[in-house]
Amino acid sequence: MHPTALRLGLALFLAASAASAAEPRFQPLFNGRDLTNFKAEGAAEFWRVENGVLVGENNAAQTGHYLWTQKEYRDFVLEFDVRWKATTPRGVDTGIELRKPKLQLQLGVSGSLRVDMTGSFYTGGKPAYPEAGQAKDAKRLMKPEGEWNTIRIQAKGDTFTCWINGQQASQYTDPKFAGAAPLGIQIHGKVEMKCEYRNVRIAEL
Repeated sequence: MHPTALRLGLALFLAASAASAAEPRFQPLFNGRDLTNFKAEGAAEFWRVENGVLVGENNAAQTGHYLWTQKEYRDFVLEFDVRWKATTPRGVDTGIELRKPKLQLQLGVSGSLRVDMTGSFYTGGKPAYPEAGQAKDAKRLMKPEGEWNTIRIQAKGDTFTCWINGQQASQYTDPKFAGAAPLGIQIHGKVEMKCEYRNVRIAEL
């Protein structure tokens, strides 16, 4: 083999090895069959599994619900596919809650702002959506409503990062949100909504 080709092959091999080593070790969080790994108490009214997909839908009273993991997490990477399609002007309001005190990665329409804040971090403070943690290009990164989008969330130390379909959408740093906590998938109250999740997997860091 020509020395140049050999060097190129070795470089490609090393690059691939480095990329493989950098990717965290994921484990399924949702097994595609039932609510194993989640706290199922009170969940049956809001969550069901259909053809390997976790379906969340509000009840008639629109009381809302959080599907919490059994385990607490601090530093992690969470990746999943999600889709929804609004049936009312109010839209769909879901998201992932993490850490203590409560921090949330918004998916869909913000209940307080009444605009789509997908990929932005919600702190519950003032402002509720700090500008530094807003996903201002989310609309460009998202596929059309009703199609699957891949979301990746990393919580590492005091920094929280979101990727939408492989591209970084937001990053927020705040040492306030330091405690380990269960992860919660939200169905917002006072909203007629349905959301679907699949391929939910997690890697602890």
